[in-house]
Amino acid sequence: MDLSLTLRFRSPELSLFPGKPISPFSFPRKQYQPIFPCPKTNPKPHFTVTAKQRSPIEGISKDLNAIASQNLDFASCRRRVRSAFVEVQQQLDHWLFKMAPTGIRTEEWYERNSKGLQIFCKSWMPESGVPIKGVLFFCHGYGDTCTFFFEGIAKRIAASGYGVYALDHPGFGLSDGLHGYIPSFDQLVDNVIENYTKIKGRPELRGLPHFLLGQSMGGAVALKVHLKEPLGWDGVILVAPMCKAVYNVICYKDQTRLKTAVELLKVTSEIEKQVEKVSSPLLILHGAADKVTDPLVSQFLYEKASTKDKTLKLYDDGYHCILEGEPDDRIFTVLNDIVSWLDSRVSS
Repeated sequence: MDLSLTLRFRSPELSLFPGKPISPFSFPRKQYQPIFPCPKTNPKPHFTVTAKQRSPIEGISKDLNAIASQNLDFASCRRRVRSAFVEVQQQLDHWLFKMAPTGIRTEEWYERNSKGLQIFCKSWMPESGVPIKGVLFFCHGYGDTCTFFFEGIAKRIAASGYGVYALDHPGFGLSDGLHGYIPSFDQLVDNVIENYTKIKGRPELRGLPHFLLGQSMGGAVALKVHLKEPLGWDGVILVAPMCKAVYNVICYKDQTRLKTAVELLKVTSEIEKQVEKVSSPLLILHGAADKVTDPLVSQFLYEKASTKDKTLKLYDDGYHCILEGEPDDRIFTVLNDIVSWLDSRVSS
């Protein structure tokens, strides 16, 4: 099963700050009946429930392809699709799946937030008997989920002695909400704060350093979280790139919803005006050859952030997927850089 082409596919995405063009996904779209009895109407009548026609995935059965081609607007459908593909994803020929450490303790659950939405959460903990150095909280990127590539990333970090927690933003992955729809970026940020505050209060995590890891759009989420609670975190890690492969069957691939695009543009403008307030220890990672998000944006962040403890790493020949879609040695290098940075903050 050759994923070399799909893993290097670089999806158009909004840049971190305004002034960059928006390139929405453009695919043919059609109406169809889903295989599973997913809801046929949207609770908000002004939305139109549509889904793009998906190309068949090579190497899997017609039945799985039929499941993957469902309309994923509703969380109930996304959850059924994810369940059908769990075994397939675990067998993918990719370093993050093949070389995942063993003995990692995982937990999945749903947390109902203050808006009444069921939010999917997951944790990865070091194997029994290994002391926990600190806790890393993940914010995924636009259209993404914490149940695909991040599984391998989280296991690698957990094997280094860290507890790792992640959630799917409302409207993405396995969480409730219209797929790919962000009615308010502040609500996205508040949901992260609300759920991660609950987790930080767990007895086994009290007294441990807490870090944020934000990837792509998740970097904007992480920055907004830090700006709203500047004393709540011991460090922030920002990874600019995001990668999508066809086997990540519950990622959002349709056209960017208009309100979502507006909210993303608005938040980039807000962050640009407040970068000098970024006071947390900061690690910024970016592929120097990235053609989707500009490495100069990371340079701008690095120069303007008020924190004295800041590090910028640009990876030569690295593109838009330095944590997932690059050669194995580069992925390993980036993960090692993250763990080394965490280790140095924990020891100090």
